[in-house]
Amino acid sequence: MKRNLFSIYFIIVLALLAGCGAVEEKSATNTGSDSSVKTLVMATSADYPPYEYVETAKGGEIVGFDIDVANHIAKKLGYKVEIKDMDFNGLIPAIDSGKADFVIAGMTPNEERKKTVDFSDEYYAAQQLIVTKDKAIKRVEDLEGKTIGVQLASIQEKEADNLLKDHKFEVVQRNKVTELVQEMKSNRVDAAIIEDAVVYEFLKKNKDLSSFALPNTDAAGSAIAFPKDSELTKEFNAELKKMKEDGTLDELVEKWFGVKK
Repeated sequence: MKRNLFSIYFIIVLALLAGCGAVEEKSATNTGSDSSVKTLVMATSADYPPYEYVETAKGGEIVGFDIDVANHIAKKLGYKVEIKDMDFNGLIPAIDSGKADFVIAGMTPNEERKKTVDFSDEYYAAQQLIVTKDKAIKRVEDLEGKTIGVQLASIQEKEADNLLKDHKFEVVQRNKVTELVQEMKSNRVDAAIIEDAVVYEFLKKNKDLSSFALPNTDAAGSAIAFPKDSELTKEFNAELKKMKEDGTLDELVEKWFGVKK
């Protein structure tokens, strides 16, 4: 009887020890997990090379200047990034609805947008250009009576409104810059207002297109958009400052725009 009791006691002790070992092993496994790393949802409009675009040669990966900037900052801050591609006019609503933690898409921090989102410091400035297939269009005055394309909800849309104060032409809106280029090539649009770095990319691939600078406009700066009062704004600004100071940002500008600063 004593031997039976001893056997039962011995089995219970072994079971308890095995349980403790399992707990310790599970705890060690959780310590090395990446589950603690927060993922930030980044919204962009991947039709704006070289800022952001779909690289078919890389299996549809979204690449570009903005993507490198965002990934660099997120890595330094210890975040992962999940990219959501959408139409440009849906980017700010994505922040408002909580579907995105931040937006980076060559976006200019104008007063209207500042009403609903906060912006980081500006990280790049670009000039607006008129792009056209019609070689006879060489200045703003030549746009009289023509059809001008702009991306919906973009800063270029505001530039067209400013031009309409002194000139008469029709404005058409499209969701994507690629659509504007196609409209010009199909002779449905006479010209389009597009940012300079983006224009250069399209001119390389479309020899029938030409461009000229839009006069009397300041360079439009790009910044990262965040929800109102987001702590990320301060965090990203600190890293942007470091990128400007240590030359990282200049390296990315040279990589994507071919401009050495």
